[in-house]
Amino acid sequence: MDKNKKKILIIDDEEGIRDQFKWSLKQDYDVLVAGNAEEGIKLFKSEHPDLVVSDIALSGNGDQDGLQLFEDIQLLDSMAKVIIITGNEQKGLALKAVQMGAYDFYKKPIDLQEFKIVLKRALHLQKIESEIKLSTLENSDELYTAEIIGKCQQMSEVYDIIERTSATDATILITGESGTGKELVAKALHRQSPRKDFPFVVINCGAIPENLLESELFGHEKGAFTGAHVQRKGRIERANQGTVFLDEIGELSVALQVKLLRFFQEHEIERVGGREPIKIDVRIIAATNRNLEEEIKKERFRPDLFYRLSVIPINLPPLREREQDIFTLANHFLNKFNLEYERKIKSFSREATKLIQDYSWPGNIRELENKVKRAVIMTKNAVISPEDFNLKFEESPHEKMNLRKAVEEFEENCIRQALLKNDGNVSRTAQELGINRTTFYDMLNKYNIDRANYASRTQKAKSEM
Repeated sequence: MDKNKKKILIIDDEEGIRDQFKWSLKQDYDVLVAGNAEEGIKLFKSEHPDLVVSDIALSGNGDQDGLQLFEDIQLLDSMAKVIIITGNEQKGLALKAVQMGAYDFYKKPIDLQEFKIVLKRALHLQKIESEIKLSTLENSDELYTAEIIGKCQQMSEVYDIIERTSATDATILITGESGTGKELVAKALHRQSPRKDFPFVVINCGAIPENLLESELFGHEKGAFTGAHVQRKGRIERANQGTVFLDEIGELSVALQVKLLRFFQEHEIERVGGREPIKIDVRIIAATNRNLEEEIKKERFRPDLFYRLSVIPINLPPLREREQDIFTLANHFLNKFNLEYERKIKSFSREATKLIQDYSWPGNIRELENKVKRAVIMTKNAVISPEDFNLKFEESPHEKMNLRKAVEEFEENCIRQALLKNDGNVSRTAQELGINRTTFYDMLNKYNIDRANYASRTQKAKSEM
């Protein structure tokens, strides 16, 4: 087999379909084929394929064979990308497999050209997840080491930015609520960059006392202050040729922001108590859960530093906006903690599944991971129930959904009114709403609004006057 090709395992009880896949994919992939679940598991264990394509309705014990095969693969490797092939009559089973963590399902008959695109997308996502998983292994004592997993539109855009910018030295600002995975994105950027063999240094600007932060950042000379008995390199200097991740950068004092801005401009530092500038070659990635534009208005953050930081912005959505990914993540954590604690929890009950989907997850992925961990440890049953999560609702899921719907309705109405007022002009409408054009186009797509309709209505109204 060609070591440069990705391996794909095809599991289908119809020889014709196996041959069709093998013939059409052999030029780009090493194709492995199996006619039943038993052969498929053996090949999966021995060959470790990059992707698995499995029929949901394998012969033998009925339609459930394909679903059981998927569960067995997930237990062997929770990160495995499995694409389910289904006929119309098994669509319900295929959807269940996706809920349990399958990458996607595809209905027969197979359009091979279209299917090849599905395979490429799955491999692209797998590459990102693998990089992030490797980065977490370096820091096993971290409080939050969950891999970034998901295929919703927002996360697909995040993966795309990571892919495009990893090889560059562009400064990146990652924004998002606490627990959304900002540090993991930073590590993924570093792991895929030419600097991957050099240090990745994390500086939590909110966790270090302000009177010590300058020394932590830039280092100090011997005798620079009381207690400075030896010369000490700062974290930026120790990261030379690597990447510096400035977490919670919105917590920096204005005085330190000035010094950091000088470093960005000159690419050099001075240790506390030192007089000689030291040239430093690092890439800067910053993150914050604050709205820095609001902080600028309140004069708590320098606009020039903000513009330096946000060359490439990445915004991580909160978990409550990633409905498509919530159950996939929950299943990933279930498999992870099953292995870690040597448990054999099979799944979530129907009520627990509804709870996972309905709860607002204010602590985002970190909270979901910790709650699933607790449930795996504490449950006395083979299936996790809602009580195992020990969640406390401040408001009911029904109320939470109504609030979200009300906000979306208000947002959509504002956009439509502004379009009508501005004759459908994108630039003027976006400016009036206080957003950039890219965000505005995203909103048009979200609410399925055709701006041309508003332009034509206004022009017609003017002509009739």
